[in-house]
Amino acid sequence: MSKIQATFERLQAEGRRAALIPFIITGDPDPSLTVPLMHALVESGADIIELGVPFSDPMADGQTIQHASERALAKGVSLRLVLEMVANFRADDNETPVVLMGYANPIEAMGVDTFAAAAFDAGVDGVLVVDYPPEESASFARAMRDHALDPIFLLAPTSTEQRIALVAELASGYVYYVSLKGVTGSAELDVEAVTRRIPGIRALVGVPVGVGFGIRDAQTARAIARTADAVVVGSRIIEEIEQSPADEVLARVKRLVAELRRGIDEADKA
Repeated sequence: MSKIQATFERLQAEGRRAALIPFIITGDPDPSLTVPLMHALVESGADIIELGVPFSDPMADGQTIQHASERALAKGVSLRLVLEMVANFRADDNETPVVLMGYANPIEAMGVDTFAAAAFDAGVDGVLVVDYPPEESASFARAMRDHALDPIFLLAPTSTEQRIALVAELASGYVYYVSLKGVTGSAELDVEAVTRRIPGIRALVGVPVGVGFGIRDAQTARAIARTADAVVVGSRIIEEIEQSPADEVLARVKRLVAELRRGIDEADKA
């Protein structure tokens, strides 16, 4: 059983509605802060960490995450360095699942099998590649599973039942439902629309459904947690990182993530 599956099963056994999955860009605001930030996320209530691999030409990320990637790339953060940071995190935390989220180009440059082996050795648990469409990803998913990694795929409001069924054949760990049409941080979250959509997706995919894009505070985290199996928050955390003085980054991120955790926990109580 993967760490990701075990995490969702533990939450269910504890009677908790949803996992909290914060997202940060590796190397932002500085490579020296990434591993401390990862530990801070766990200390504040994160169940799974999504670690963004910086990329110069993203297609799903809004300005906030784009700028974070640019800052990280300017400081020399590569895919191999991302894997080194995961390994460093694993020296003190061998329990919290880590999912790499990024784009195909760096993986293709390394080679899919080489990447899969290196990711497993580093302690990665899942991989989400935005621009690997499920129609062309059977070999990718197989390579991930061959190295005990969960291949995670995106679904969107526009996804057809045929596309959802195809993702269901390939995905493990969880699927990531993009809650709005557009890039990260680009629109107001329509909670009611998400609430209507999630049960049908869950019935088709058979794995937990995480929801991201547009979740910015405890209130929206609580609302999404009433329906989804996981709440994913990225742009809002990265904004906090960007706006914080260097000596306050960890404390301010911990405070924000703890607020999101409280929001999800309130959904449990309701």
